[in-house]
Amino acid sequence: MELRVNGRLYKIEVDPDTHLLWVLREHLRLTGTKFGCLKAICGSCTVLVEGEPVRSCSVQVGEVFGREITTVEGIPKDHPVKRAWKEVGVPQCGYCQSGQIVQAYALLSKNPRPTREEIVRAMKGNLCRCGTYPRIIRAVMRASEMMG
Repeated sequence: MELRVNGRLYKIEVDPDTHLLWVLREHLRLTGTKFGCLKAICGSCTVLVEGEPVRSCSVQVGEVFGREITTVEGIPKDHPVKRAWKEVGVPQCGYCQSGQIVQAYALLSKNPRPTREEIVRAMKGNLCRCGTYPRIIRAVMRASEMMG
């Protein structure tokens, strides 16, 4: 089977019922996507499938063959979201950050000038156990400014 991740084609031999999260982490060694709850609640495993945020712990790899998957590693290091994350100092423990960054990237890809309310609405499904929500919102707003 072939899986397209971050613009690269991978040939893998896995059961199509295997969760995408495990394929990314264990087979492709893309460990930026985190294992959190395995119930699609926390958002730490968020990736993009064809540009749409999905919880990779609840998607079977067989559902995404032939579709473009983007992980946090596939977002360029110099992208405004990643730059703003550092500038604002968002991470505390950092565990949720991959999912937060992917979610913010998806939002700004569709809406480069979101209001604060739109940011809150888009990010609300990604939990942060350290409570850095004000910094996350500021970082998304800053990334929006950086995008011009």
